[in-house]
Amino acid sequence: MNAILLALNPVAFSLGELHVRWYGVIITLGVVIAVFLSMREARRRQIDPDDIVDLLFWMLPIGLIGARLYYVIFEWSYYSQYPGDIIKIWNGGLAIYGGLIAALIVLLIFCYHREIPTWLLLDVIAPTVILAQAIGRWGNFMNQEAFGAKTTLNFLQSLHLPEFIITQMNINGAYRQPTFLYESMWSLIGFILLISLRHRTHLFKQGEVFLSYIMWYSLGRSVIEGMRTDSLYLFANIRVSQLLSVVLFVAALAILIIRRYREPQLKWYLDGTGRSLSKKA
Repeated sequence: MNAILLALNPVAFSLGELHVRWYGVIITLGVVIAVFLSMREARRRQIDPDDIVDLLFWMLPIGLIGARLYYVIFEWSYYSQYPGDIIKIWNGGLAIYGGLIAALIVLLIFCYHREIPTWLLLDVIAPTVILAQAIGRWGNFMNQEAFGAKTTLNFLQSLHLPEFIITQMNINGAYRQPTFLYESMWSLIGFILLISLRHRTHLFKQGEVFLSYIMWYSLGRSVIEGMRTDSLYLFANIRVSQLLSVVLFVAALAILIIRRYREPQLKWYLDGTGRSLSKKA
């Protein structure tokens, strides 16, 4: 009973009738940190940091729309009955994969118009994106969502979790697997690995940091998604994110192998802003 009474308030603060939820605050924090780190890495890679800011102004709103549309499409049985709830993103319901797909499309168009090497920019932002994902999962934690099957208090205590996490995992009178935490930790480990290895040119060719991010995240997500109880489904019995994770892992691995062993490595000659002057095989 105490655990339920001590559950964390999902509202961070209120300004009159406006209620600002921790979900939004935490996601915003993740974005800010990701942009700061991307700008610093962009400068090192001879890309104008202002390009990162310009990209954000397009990527953030369109990525948000993509994340919401992805979720709404696979929950259409509900939203067709309550269309007014479609805009209520403050209650959760943003699908990471939908946001990533929309953001990738924006990035491809942006790189084309700015004449920035696409693989290079993807390598710059990939580690910071997975860090933002690690942070963003704590927004799910505050909303008591993205959780797993029922478990016991003894199991949660055996993980040596802080009391506030155990308390928050008491949902509707039952303790739940903290799958949000599993994914957050998996993403955080991925971030550490990517930033530790990305400047080792003998390990990575251009674009392979991004492909490694795709493989790392999709591998973890494919396992963790199978533990969740709030998955989006296709044909009633196929978890959409689990299926997409497998497809992305295989596709990224295939692209990496093809680029490394069957295609010549592209070499880019950049001006001071990171825009290509010429390229050759």
